[in-house]
Amino acid sequence: MTSVSVIVPLLNEAERIQATLTGIRAALGEGDELIVVDGGSSDSSAELAAPLCDQLLTSPAQRAGQMNAGATHARGEWLWFIHADNQVLPGHRQALADLPSAADWGRFDVYLDAPGWLFGCIGGLISLRSRLTGIATGDQGIFVRRSLFDAVGGFPGQPLMEDVALSALLRRYSRPVCLHPAMRTSARRWQSHGVWRTIGLMWRLRYRYWRGDDPASLHRAYYGQNKPLSGGVSSPAGGPRRSDGQHR
Repeated sequence: MTSVSVIVPLLNEAERIQATLTGIRAALGEGDELIVVDGGSSDSSAELAAPLCDQLLTSPAQRAGQMNAGATHARGEWLWFIHADNQVLPGHRQALADLPSAADWGRFDVYLDAPGWLFGCIGGLISLRSRLTGIATGDQGIFVRRSLFDAVGGFPGQPLMEDVALSALLRRYSRPVCLHPAMRTSARRWQSHGVWRTIGLMWRLRYRYWRGDDPASLHRAYYGQNKPLSGGVSSPAGGPRRSDGQHR
């Protein structure tokens, strides 16, 4: 793998964005770049991110749109989409460098940053499900050749499940390469809203999406009628996520 552009959608992550970007920066090599796309944070996220990235862009607060905006400005031959609550290590970048030449896209296994066997099982099942279905979710660090990303039109502009939709488009060309080491992501939604409640919500939303329900209606089903669609949500990886990184 040659040059990589890391794209991080950002919204109200002042407490953790410095640690996230510092880890990414330490993992990247010469010729790589780090792009942050802020969705209009009301806290100090953008100010904290600015000195740690190569480009700080602004875009309306929808995760798909933010990532597409970052891809438009990216120079790398590969695009690597990282959430603000992921942890990137040098081993992840090395795994990308060791990709077979025939690889077109892929993702990493994932684990939740909470102790206990239950969270370990959840992370393992998320990774297993992804391997079986060929569908990747955003907190698995999706990476894709720039040429292929452009060929499929980027992330579909929908308020929910945009990473699942992108995976379905990419899967028409090839199945994802599944890499180690596992990438850490936040378990805060699981911890604050309950594991079984989150699992139930996740599978209800995924079933409705598979059945063909409008992503906007799924958004309302989770957030209620008064939540604006510009909230920048993403698909359920271990539970649905907002663009500020929180699991829904």
